Amino acid sequence: MTDLELQNLVEEIAHTYFHQPFIHQARFNSRLRTTGGRYLLTSHDIEINPQIATDYADTILVGVIKHELCHYFLHQQGRGYQHRQRDFRTLLHQVGGLRYAPPLTGKKRRLCYECQQCHTRYWRQRRINTNRYVCSRCHGHLVFVEKY
Repeated sequence: MTDLELQNLVEEIAHTYFHQPFIHQARFNSRLRTTGGRYLLTSHDIEINPQIATDYADTILVGVIKHELCHYFLHQQGRGYQHRQRDFRTLLHQVGGLRYAPPLTGKKRRLCYECQQCHTRYWRQRRINTNRYVCSRCHGHLVFVEKY
């Protein structure tokens, strides 16, 4: 799905479920890691995580778009657009949007280090300096074993 297709989908959902036009930009943002989408207060644009469109069904994408459109239209009307406010919750329930985005499976690398003496394994996301760090059990030398 391209940004233009996303823009058309957002405009269609806004017209169908909210009966109002969406006049700003909707685009994919690949830098979003932990969220399904976001509404930008200053520019009034909507950004969607491309993982939602590729990894999940279309109903999940539509639910995330409805969620962001709730933020959009409530902010435009000067009503409570934040998650904790009643206006947001009731509008989200009325249109059938998602309250939470599904878990995004980030491609985290997992590095394994092993002690040469006691063979204890240490799993890390970041590389460590094996000349500086030692085993916490026996103070043995650590070596890099594998990467997942």
